[in-house]
Amino acid sequence: MCFKVTVDNAHPLGEFISCEGLGCEITIEQREVGGNNDFVYQLPVRIKFTNVKLTRPLNADSRNVAAWFASMSGNVSRSTVQIVALKADGSEVTQWNLKDVIPVRWQGPSFSAESNKVATETLELAHHGFLKA
Repeated sequence: MCFKVTVDNAHPLGEFISCEGLGCEITIEQREVGGNNDFVYQLPVRIKFTNVKLTRPLNADSRNVAAWFASMSGNVSRSTVQIVALKADGSEVTQWNLKDVIPVRWQGPSFSAESNKVATETLELAHHGFLKA
């Protein structure tokens, strides 16, 4: 399985082999009420979304990530990002559309003539939730 990533439905970032952090959590506030000894109220306060980390071997599409970061020089703007999970045959399994995305980190490869490891890159995205499909 791999993950195809596109920014604003127009700028493909390519395919990634790993996608971590697609998730959310509702923050709960507890309230005790006088005279009620049976339970404590659990009140939802807000929803938090975890950062998404995408990883892949370095390839020609790495230029697209660098160009996206370069376009934000002096003017960081939020984007919509589509992540599509693909089977080995290229057919779509499912997709997630993230709103108000900001790239927060890009980690490039470490090069060493003494190592035969595959050069990988990691892209980390912060977002404000999912769009309805």
